[in-house]
Amino acid sequence: MNVTLMLRLPIYLDYNATTPVDPRVMEAMLPYFTEHFGNAASRSHGYGWKAEEAVDTARRQVAELIGAAAKEIVFTSGATESDNLAIKGVAEMYRSNGNHIITCRTEHKAVLDTCKALQQRGWEVTYLSPDAQGLVSAEQVEEAITENTILITIMAANNETGVLHPIGEIGRVAKRRGVLFHTDATQAAGKVPLNAEEMGVDLLSLSAHKIYGPKGIGALYVRRRDPRVRLAAQMHGGGHERNMRSGTLNVPGTVGFGEACRLAVGEMDSEPARLRELRDRLENGVFQRVEFVKRNGHPTRRLCNTSNLSFAYVEGEAIMLKMKSLAVSSGSACTSASLEPSYVLRAMGLPDDLGHSSLRFSLGRFTTQADVDYAVERIAAAIADLRDMSPLYESARETGETRDIEWASAK
Repeated sequence: MNVTLMLRLPIYLDYNATTPVDPRVMEAMLPYFTEHFGNAASRSHGYGWKAEEAVDTARRQVAELIGAAAKEIVFTSGATESDNLAIKGVAEMYRSNGNHIITCRTEHKAVLDTCKALQQRGWEVTYLSPDAQGLVSAEQVEEAITENTILITIMAANNETGVLHPIGEIGRVAKRRGVLFHTDATQAAGKVPLNAEEMGVDLLSLSAHKIYGPKGIGALYVRRRDPRVRLAAQMHGGGHERNMRSGTLNVPGTVGFGEACRLAVGEMDSEPARLRELRDRLENGVFQRVEFVKRNGHPTRRLCNTSNLSFAYVEGEAIMLKMKSLAVSSGSACTSASLEPSYVLRAMGLPDDLGHSSLRFSLGRFTTQADVDYAVERIAAAIADLRDMSPLYESARETGETRDIEWASAK
């Protein structure tokens, strides 16, 4: 039998952009669209009580995923809103203490654009540059702290390369220097163990649709003690979520988010290992079939499901057009419409031509070994076809003159 006929095409390898809703999550949500449709803020009758009970359960489930208390979870519309609330909320609330924020050049646009907006309003922002492997060190962060620093915001895992920053070390620096610390853990959640207390973070952003929950629902962890973090609300109108985020709660979405977190906790011991094995199978297969391939980011300090590869002498967009049976990305989903090379890879020092030739492969819960093996075949075939038309590739093979980069050689 043709193996291709057994596969569901196109094969989805873009789980860092979004994930399908797990059927178990959908099953948990359905009653709250019709039967239990109450407003969680309506506390005068049973419909509201039922909704409130469901939200309370979800709040506990989200908290368990990150080692927090349920009362420290504030529901939002997603990680972008959570990032905005954390950064702007701290900046405005603690303005009398200082006006300096520290972040990294490889952060998600939800953080970078928020910081730039604050700069236009008078705040000062230091953008740290990562090393060639995409890492920012705790020492860099500490060196950047001034007497006016009120917030550090460094992501737990990069969405393009999967690189894992030393959040625990940075958290210890923040605590020692008395600076609030926010981390966007959207990509890390469900893939690596998270514990807000042990990591020393004061604020932490999450999004349901990255962990097999629905879109349009997220959360912000806000520390309640040692220290108690206060935020200036960015949405007003009812005082919901402890006056931090007004608006009628998305009860079905909240239920789905909670269930997604519960499943992630239950599968933490097995799923990351499975994904790591599949990711390595993908990379090894590509390295054996294709020459002049560069892995971007730290080789080991990265997410179990993410592989960012540069294929010299071809364009990433052309590769994707050549293999339409694979759903992959040339960068962040939020900037994938841009023809500019990835700002993340550029910040790591990657030349623009290699930035243009990069693809991100991100695997997930429903990725199979057959999917990976098929992907390797399609990647190798697409690169071969495109390089047959590339005079640069032909010249490189004839002269042996390639830039000083550690390439993975085809075997």
